[in-house]
Amino acid sequence: MTHSCEQPGERKLTTLPFGACARQAVTYQPLRRFPLDAAIIFSDILVVPQALGMEVTMVPGKGPSFPEPLREERDLERLRDPAVVASELGYVFQAITLTRQRLAGRVPLIGFAGAPWTLMAYMVEGGGSSTMAQAKRWLYQRPQASHQLLRILTDALIPYLVGQVVAGAQALQLFESHAGHLGPHLFNKFALPYIRDVAKQVKARLQEAGLAPVPMIIFAKDGHFALEELAQAGYEVVGLDWTVAPKKARERVGKTVTLQGNLDPCALYASEEEIGQLVKQMLDDFGPQRYIANLGHGLYPDMDPEHVGAFVDAVHRHSRLLRQN
Repeated sequence: MTHSCEQPGERKLTTLPFGACARQAVTYQPLRRFPLDAAIIFSDILVVPQALGMEVTMVPGKGPSFPEPLREERDLERLRDPAVVASELGYVFQAITLTRQRLAGRVPLIGFAGAPWTLMAYMVEGGGSSTMAQAKRWLYQRPQASHQLLRILTDALIPYLVGQVVAGAQALQLFESHAGHLGPHLFNKFALPYIRDVAKQVKARLQEAGLAPVPMIIFAKDGHFALEELAQAGYEVVGLDWTVAPKKARERVGKTVTLQGNLDPCALYASEEEIGQLVKQMLDDFGPQRYIANLGHGLYPDMDPEHVGAFVDAVHRHSRLLRQN
């Protein structure tokens, strides 16, 4: 199925498979309202398990769900060859290219993917979970099968991320959203090696293809116990959630890594005046060097867009004052 991406008053750019046009439109939408400094492609981390052959559905009130999750080791045989994943995700690449065209250099475009452990957790649990107990059960009872699955996911992610850069992404972010479920021992054994390999192999393949390197960001939610390791994992930027004190994070990672974050998203429920005060404190704590202001996680559906605007405006206002001083 195809349809035109033509907008009222715009020249028709091209005709693309359904999905690419919608993705670029949603990606562009925040920029029409807020003076943001970058755009991130509208997609989902679960497109990778889907491309590997797993069915993913959106259940109202529940979120993403896998009707047939991975329960036994033999279930790995159901997965497609990771080499075919990039070809299955052409619609994401098309959306990136179309978005770059529409942005016309206004701001950089960020591509992204979920990290191997986080994807594995969804694939085994069958959806979200407060404990990830089924996925962690695999790590303890089926360590070899767990590594096999994590290797499959890593081998799928590398060409997918490279393909995003080829399509026009100017930075890449890897989301290890379920890092906090692991703790240091399991994280170092089942998450960190694959996080490192993604960065190493993506950079190597970009170089082999004659493409310029792009900054890579790692965000491991609740992974405060691994800040030092993440800072040395091959990424230019380490994202922080709101549970990490900025000054202590800087002491732990050193001066050569850029930090990103980390206002509590729920702070946007505060008054606009208080949001400004919280942003000022955050920027003062991080300092003006090697820092990207951001929330410590995503927005929630019931948040007032005016308060999002207050956050963005406060970041720009206090950033200018920091630079002047």
